Amino acid sequence: MNIEEKLKEQIKENNILIYMKGTPYEPQCGFSAKTVQILIECESEFSYVDVIENNDVRVALPKVSDWPTFPQVFVNGELVGGADIIAQMHEAGELKKLISSVNS
Repeated sequence: MNIEEKLKEQIKENNILIYMKGTPYEPQCGFSAKTVQILIECESEFSYVDVIENNDVRVALPKVSDWPTFPQVFVNGELVGGADIIAQMHEAGELKKLISSVNS
């Protein structure tokens, strides 16, 4: 299985998954920190992958997701977006609804 196939499996197997720089406890960029904080505010249970520790993921994921930057948030196997989209959805109340439907 190549890295792109592994990423597709990972995305499919995790209800909510964030590919980020650093970890939720020690984010390595402001966008990742902001996105994690929003997911926590939405009482989300999520998995994460540190793209700094996994350079092959950092290189391959933009090809899989067709999204060039990090973080990337996936819900139910679908790319939701990066920090700006997550923030906009959170402010509109849409993100909490989406996450509630996954966690219920």
